Amino acid sequence: MIGLIQRVASAEVRVEGALVGAISRGVLAFIAVRREDTPAAAERLLERLLDYRIFPDAGGRMNVSLREVRGGLLLVPQFTLAADTSKGTRAGFSSAADPEQARRLFDYLLERARSSYPHVSAGVFGAHMQVSLINDGPVTFWLEAVAR
Repeated sequence: MIGLIQRVASAEVRVEGALVGAISRGVLAFIAVRREDTPAAAERLLERLLDYRIFPDAGGRMNVSLREVRGGLLLVPQFTLAADTSKGTRAGFSSAADPEQARRLFDYLLERARSSYPHVSAGVFGAHMQVSLINDGPVTFWLEAVAR
């Protein structure tokens, strides 16, 4: 699984004008599911999302995790992150999971996140969403997770 994460001061997701998810200080994570991904990969990605050290410590170094700052986690499904952009001028999506598999694994990730962390919000799988954010830093990382 892929997680493009951004440290944010705030972020929100709207669908057809309605607010469906929002956080204040925390991590906005765009999530893509690839064909080979499994529930174990989702578990590993969640572990990394919660424990990746991207917030500043007292000395200003990125040494504190989302879990430690008790920030919000906003999960937004985004299949385009699984695109192959190595050739040409149009993305290919042969490595992206089919919609049913992707929905199942995104829902699994969301369920596991909500059961293990108190500050989780999400976008809507398959919906056309508008995402607004204030990136703090800016700080953005590409995380990949495979089953161990």
